[in-house]
Amino acid sequence: MLKALLFDLDGTLANTDPIHFQTWKDLLQGYGLDIDPEFYQANFSGRRNQEIISDLLPQLSPEDSNQLSLQKEADFRVRAEMLLTPTEGLLDVLEWMERQYLKRAIVTNAPTENAAFMLRVLNLKETFETVILGDELPVGKPDPLPYQMALEQLEITPEEAIVFEDSASGIRSAVGAGIMTIGVASTHSHAELYGLGCKLVINDFSDQQLWELLGDRVAPAPV
Repeated sequence: MLKALLFDLDGTLANTDPIHFQTWKDLLQGYGLDIDPEFYQANFSGRRNQEIISDLLPQLSPEDSNQLSLQKEADFRVRAEMLLTPTEGLLDVLEWMERQYLKRAIVTNAPTENAAFMLRVLNLKETFETVILGDELPVGKPDPLPYQMALEQLEITPEEAIVFEDSASGIRSAVGAGIMTIGVASTHSHAELYGLGCKLVINDFSDQQLWELLGDRVAPAPV
């Protein structure tokens, strides 16, 4: 039986990718790099800043790399303060989750300050007491460890949870942890997300198939 819902943050609770893309694009132009949406999807989505900067700007010192990461996230928060809105249907799912007394957690590769910022702006800080941060673990997504940590903290098995994810790295992490995963097609196509192992792919949380799946998972077993 379903006991918990686990959510990615960026691209899942809110479609932040357009904001991240423009922020990275503006910053990287100063380093002679001009990225387009396709390049962004292939090289940025779902990855941690350290990995992105190391791949694209290997000439930077650790100090300069860290400073660029901090600048990028500060610029993102300025832009996102006025633009961030929850994914359609999310609040309905969260209300349903409360009525079902389900446990819940955020599992994200977002930097610590960004995660706190987004939960504040989306007014979800009180909803999610458990937040698993890839930056605070030995490895982040796509390794299964972040989702394994969520299961451990919530004291549940993989079979008792459902994950919502939008990125390839996040889906690989959740599937690798043995958890049923629902893809949110905010950053990738339905075909790509199904190909990564998603049980269901939705455009947003208002999808009727999602509600049917959730209902089946909490319905009493037939006598």
